[in-house]
Amino acid sequence: MTKFNPNRLNVKYIPPVNSYVPIEGRKYTLTHSDETSELFLTIGAKYDHSAINLKLRDEVFAEWQTRNGEYLLYAKVYVSGGEFDKKFSQVRYMIFKKELELALTGIIYGDQQFLMNSPWLLDCPIFVHFESIYPEFNEVQFYGTPRQYLKKAINRVVSKTQA
Repeated sequence: MTKFNPNRLNVKYIPPVNSYVPIEGRKYTLTHSDETSELFLTIGAKYDHSAINLKLRDEVFAEWQTRNGEYLLYAKVYVSGGEFDKKFSQVRYMIFKKELELALTGIIYGDQQFLMNSPWLLDCPIFVHFESIYPEFNEVQFYGTPRQYLKKAINRVVSKTQA
């Protein structure tokens, strides 16, 4: 897995979303560049479809939702809608699983000011839906809490500056 580097994270807010509001419906679009290893995070009320590479479909979408009166961060990755055969879908699935920690760290670290302004969200669960027409790759998994990702990212940043 690639290590998170905050210097390679580019964050863009689309108004009316800012580092304070809203929680409900707050959406994240995370993409990356294989060439530069940069991560691109758009935070808005809608997903940033203009940032998506329709041939690769390697973006991560996430949004704050409520279920049974409690907040959760629900993310989605697109494995296959039938355009990829089963073998290639399995490769995509494995790559997503391998790189998901990096992607979630980018989302959480990129919106850390919002999380500091809404600290009760730090311990909300994160669920990731792997979307695929193949049942073995179509699943929802628990991926911890924002606090876990933020703590790891901040510790890496602090240890690098002290080195």
